[in-house]
Amino acid sequence: MAYAWRWLRSLLFSIQIYVMMFLMALFFTPMAIWKRDWAFHGIHTWCRYVRWSADWMLGLKSEVRGEIPTDEVLIASKHQSFFDIILIVSETPRPKFIMKKQLKWAPIVGYYAMRIGCVPVDRGKRGQAISKMVEDVKSGRQQPGQLIIYPQGTRVAPGAMLPYKVGPAVLYSQTGQDCVPAATNVGVFWPRHGVYRKPGLAVVEFLPRIKAGLSREAFMEKLEAEVEGRSDALMAEAGFTKAD
Repeated sequence: MAYAWRWLRSLLFSIQIYVMMFLMALFFTPMAIWKRDWAFHGIHTWCRYVRWSADWMLGLKSEVRGEIPTDEVLIASKHQSFFDIILIVSETPRPKFIMKKQLKWAPIVGYYAMRIGCVPVDRGKRGQAISKMVEDVKSGRQQPGQLIIYPQGTRVAPGAMLPYKVGPAVLYSQTGQDCVPAATNVGVFWPRHGVYRKPGLAVVEFLPRIKAGLSREAFMEKLEAEVEGRSDALMAEAGFTKAD
C-alpha cells in the first residue's frame, strides 16, 4: 500500500511539473522573444520550482555542492536522469547544452533550448556531430555561458558502466576552455525511466576544474576518474550499492 501511494504521488508530481512548465511558458515566452535574458529567468524559475515541489510532494531534497561555474567554461557531467539537468540548470547563470537534434522540435523545451544557445547535433553521425559541436561552440562565444555536455552521451543507471565518448576531449582541446567535472547520485532517487521517485537527498557536485592545456588522452583519463570516483562516493552516501 505504501508503495502504491508513493507511486501515485510520483505520478501527480510528474503531471504538475509539466502543467507548471506550460503555465510559466505562457508568462515568460513573450518577454523571452523580446530579450534573451527572460528565457534564462523562465528556465531558472521552473527548475527551482521542480526542486521545491519534489521536496514538498515527495520528500526528495536536492543540493548542489562545490564552486558553481559562472564564466565561459565546459561542464562535463555524469548523467543519470532528468533531475541532474534540473539541478545544474537551476544554479548555473547561463547554461547551454549539446543536445539531440530532435529536441529542437519539442514544444516549449525546443524553443527555450535554442533561445539560450543550446547546440543541436545528430548523434547518428558522430564525426559530423563533433565538427558541428566545435563550429557552433566557437561561433557562440559572443554569448558567454556554461556549455554542459554528458561524456557518456546518454543517461546511465547507477552502477552501470558506459564508455566515455570523445566529444568532451574535442571540445576541450579545440575551444581552449577549462572544464568543470560534475558528479551526481540523482539516479538513486529519480531513475532514468519510470514514474516512481524515492525520498532522500539528491546531489550534484561540481569538482575542481581541469585547466585547459592537457592532451586529449590525459584529459579523458582525469575526467573519467574524477567523475566516476566522486559519483560512486555520492551514491554510497545515498545508501546505494552495486548489488541494489
